[in-house]
Amino acid sequence: MKKNIKVLVADDHPMLLKGLLQEFQENGYHTLLEATNGAIALELLQTEKPDIAILDIEMPLLTGFEVIDKGRTTATNTKFIILTSHKEKAFIIKAKHLKIDGYLLKDEPFSEMDNCIQSLLEGKKYFSKTFESIFEEHVAPELTKLNFLSPSERTILRLVAQNKSSKEIGEIINISYRTVQKHRTNIIAKLDLDTAPDALLLWAQANKALISTI
Repeated sequence: MKKNIKVLVADDHPMLLKGLLQEFQENGYHTLLEATNGAIALELLQTEKPDIAILDIEMPLLTGFEVIDKGRTTATNTKFIILTSHKEKAFIIKAKHLKIDGYLLKDEPFSEMDNCIQSLLEGKKYFSKTFESIFEEHVAPELTKLNFLSPSERTILRLVAQNKSSKEIGEIINISYRTVQKHRTNIIAKLDLDTAPDALLLWAQANKALISTI
């Protein structure tokens, strides 16, 4: 079965790319495509339409996330795996928001890659245990709180994340300063934040990736 699977591997580090391709060959995958930057990866997605695309996040010209976002319009049947060293919350939020099929870490054994691909081909998603742990412990609880915000509160929170003052927010969405302040108080309560003057601003700036999903 493996020999019939077309796999695209994209990474801008030559040694890592070479090693990964060798691992695939040694494990029975023989229809392989390679890309050393995001632009090449996108072109191969559009012309070759691989079954599986394995992408690093940080690549020249286009990031792995950008390749997926642009490539899905033409490579509609391709399953996407992010293979990265990044464990930061912002990357995990982005991956979930884009509904990426798999997310693996580069320090994991190839058996994890094999398991991931087989799961994807069966129509399931597959994420590393580290990914799931960070999402469940640090992302999911915050998303739950954000779901309690009203549409107006979400708009104001997005503007706070852009470092807009209450006066500027009022002018942008055409409401009074007092109304903005009331909304900010409600947001702070719903997010269970400290009542210090800069608490909401600091939280919003630290969670821009999360706010962008609402």
